[in-house]
Amino acid sequence: MSIWRWADWIEPVPAAARVTLGEGNTPVVRSRRIGPALGMNHLYFKLESCNPTGSYKDRFAAAAVGDMVAHGKRYCLATTSGNTGSALAAYCAAVGVSCKIATIETAPAGKLKQMMAYGADIFRIRGSASDPRVMRRTVEILKELSQRDDVGMQVSAYTYSPVGMSGVQSISYELCEQIDRPIDHVFVPAGGGGLTLAVARGFKILVEHKRTAASPAVHCVQPEGNDTMAGPLRDGLNEAHAVQGTSKISGLQVPSVIDGNMVIPSCRSVGGTGHVVSDEQVWALQERMVREEGVFCEPAGAVALVGAIEAMKAKRIAPDSTIVCLVTGSGFKDEASVDRMLHGAECPTIDSSDIPSRLREA
Repeated sequence: MSIWRWADWIEPVPAAARVTLGEGNTPVVRSRRIGPALGMNHLYFKLESCNPTGSYKDRFAAAAVGDMVAHGKRYCLATTSGNTGSALAAYCAAVGVSCKIATIETAPAGKLKQMMAYGADIFRIRGSASDPRVMRRTVEILKELSQRDDVGMQVSAYTYSPVGMSGVQSISYELCEQIDRPIDHVFVPAGGGGLTLAVARGFKILVEHKRTAASPAVHCVQPEGNDTMAGPLRDGLNEAHAVQGTSKISGLQVPSVIDGNMVIPSCRSVGGTGHVVSDEQVWALQERMVREEGVFCEPAGAVALVGAIEAMKAKRIAPDSTIVCLVTGSGFKDEASVDRMLHGAECPTIDSSDIPSRLREA
């Protein structure tokens, strides 16, 4: 199984050029504890952390790298806040494409090591996590360098890489099959907004092909320190805005507008809105998801759930609604956040004779 089962609904990539590492077909699990405790009896998690490199970006990389192969590209230039780089590095390695990646300055070490393990040449750009001007200039330079016929630039956004992003729409196609009741709300974490837009566009295609009667409301959730589009969407504005980023949530530190101006009308047209949450709320829910649901995600993977809970508390969604939260990346992606949730706990070394007393303490 891969995203290519949906090839007819993805931007055309010839069959001979398609690359897959088994991305897609990720599980949907029903909340056992957090949802019911809050009166959310039909709360589901879409575990994109189960993709080959640990995030939903593998859907992007499969389509993007396949398109590069089809057009004879031998070199990939990319910029990333983390997971895009890991995915591109893996899929480029699979087809022998050289990969050079400019990452944001604050990308977690685990993501950087993963990119390097796949053989990517990587470097961090000073100021890129907080200053939209730096991000904009980085993309401009990559665009200039990718003018050669054998070079392709990849950024996980419709603005720059629409073919790759069409692969991400497969999330919506799968959800329509996996949940045996109409979905009312889908909550999506957003950095540059590409994922939110992909989910909205995916459901639009399903409606057009009469695979579902109506699209669920697609909600955009952002950390308050990187509120480029969620706040404007919530407040009735028509345009996103760049910010000086202060959020510490890795993967969502994208201070530029990117796809934001397309996200706002796409969400609004299906009844979705924006939700702005704090880093502290995200870290707390990340820990709860591990301890109460067994879902081991990076902080960005908990952002959607924070938005859903806040919407529920504010009575913006009905208790009997069917709600899906996208869990976008694995906890292994961000070691520092795991250390934070452990609160200094350590694993002691003991003698075998001490096992009985140790177990009696449980």
